[in-house]
Amino acid sequence: MMFADHLLPHVVAVVWFIICWVGYTRYATWRGRDTACLASVLHLYRQDWMQRLLLRDNRIADANVIGNLERNASFFASSTLIILAGVLTALGASDRAVSLLADLPFAQPVSRGLSEIKLLGLAVVFVYAFFTFSWCMRQYNFAAVLVASAPMAGERNVSDHERKAFGQRAARVLSMAANQFNFGLRAYYFGMATLAWFIHPWFFMAVTTGVVLVLYRREFHSDVLRVMVFTPTSISDSLKE
Repeated sequence: MMFADHLLPHVVAVVWFIICWVGYTRYATWRGRDTACLASVLHLYRQDWMQRLLLRDNRIADANVIGNLERNASFFASSTLIILAGVLTALGASDRAVSLLADLPFAQPVSRGLSEIKLLGLAVVFVYAFFTFSWCMRQYNFAAVLVASAPMAGERNVSDHERKAFGQRAARVLSMAANQFNFGLRAYYFGMATLAWFIHPWFFMAVTTGVVLVLYRREFHSDVLRVMVFTPTSISDSLKE
């Protein structure tokens, strides 16, 4: 009975962690359908980008931008593998890890088995991040192929409807890749929250809640979002003031 009572806070903390992660992801997707957020506003910019791409013959700059975006995902995928190697190394030396954690201020003493479960949970988070970033890289590759196949500005056998449909399709692929990159970054945020689990399960829950609040503010109420939705009319109004 005492063993079950000892595990109960950890179970509650893990459940809260999953609810916050999955719940916020679904909420952000649902809220972004009719509310300005970073994802929805950037998708509109990508649509403008692809429509303007069809008006120029030289697409070198566009290809470079997609290449830079892909390299960002590649950097995080490589970094994730390094983090996983560190977590697995700590898992192989769990006795030493338990002793180190016991020296942390306010850290709750735990058994070796529970510490290994925590390390495995941290590894699962970053395994998810790796697969997300690697899928993001592939989608940027798909977007590069779409850009390479875009009709030239002077082609007469391509209708305006086909050009518009191509621009929307290419922008959608770019946004899907960007969403995967965003999911990977969220995994990093929640992976940082998982580190609080090694101190205390209630602290883990508090940090997880804080991560959700930070993500919400940045995606729906950040300064950069207000800049991106700043219209010329509002600029002229501010100058008058």
